Amino acid sequence: MTYANEILSAPVGIADRLALRFADWKEKMAQRAQYRETVRELSALSDRELSDLGLGRASIRTVARMAVYGN
Repeated sequence: MTYANEILSAPVGIADRLALRFADWKEKMAQRAQYRETVRELSALSDRELSDLGLGRASIRTVARMAVYGN
């Protein structure tokens, strides 16, 4: 019987940690941009179009947050 192990190495240097922080920050900025775009697009819809989607103006930010962040 044979076994295969996968060893993942953690970043050890300060440059690696900074690169991870920058990548995390970049991802959060992209999510925030997506959230703002979703809010902007939903806000541009008429009340009737929102109603067709089953949404009200008051729920636009909640729906955008759920769509982008998943919570």
